[in-house]
Amino acid sequence: MSETHAVNDHPVRLLVNDDLRRSRLTVFFRLLLVIPHLIVLLLFGIVAEIVVFIAWIAGVFLGRVPEGMHDFLASFVRYATRVRAYYGILADPYPPFGGSGTYPVDVEIDPAAAQSRLSIFFRFLLAIPALILAYVFQIGLNIVALFGWIVSVITGQMPQGLENLGTYCLRWETQTWAYLFLLTSRYPSLSGIS
Repeated sequence: MSETHAVNDHPVRLLVNDDLRRSRLTVFFRLLLVIPHLIVLLLFGIVAEIVVFIAWIAGVFLGRVPEGMHDFLASFVRYATRVRAYYGILADPYPPFGGSGTYPVDVEIDPAAAQSRLSIFFRFLLAIPALILAYVFQIGLNIVALFGWIVSVITGQMPQGLENLGTYCLRWETQTWAYLFLLTSRYPSLSGIS
């Protein structure tokens, strides 16, 4: 059984509590099963983009994202991470719709805090290097998903090493989106999962 672990010094932490067992049947049909979540995620994402724009304006003037907007955006990032973990074969159970409840691969995000107005103003430009690396990690996670799919369909289990690599990639993506969506002023961390 995989132990729960997280990077504790970052305000956005990926929590992993997975037993590595996979249902061969649901893994085999994973691409079809994830379609409803991708549709909901697309609609949720449209609203989240509007909210992040409003939060950006508020943040520039207030020096912080209002709590309600922060909570909404954190819910979106949490849901997107769960869907990505499900799609990437990093978790087996079907994820709950929305950002509530618990899941074997989950995100813990610190509450709204004060941020530099200047950092908020230039956030989209500052995030470009992280987004480029997130794209590279997204490719890595897709490769992990492919190998994980093959192994899980044959053995009914995700190899620990593949899951560790996949969660490393997913953690960077999640922290990047949290940074871009003004949930934290802390840049994504490349340090390993402790």
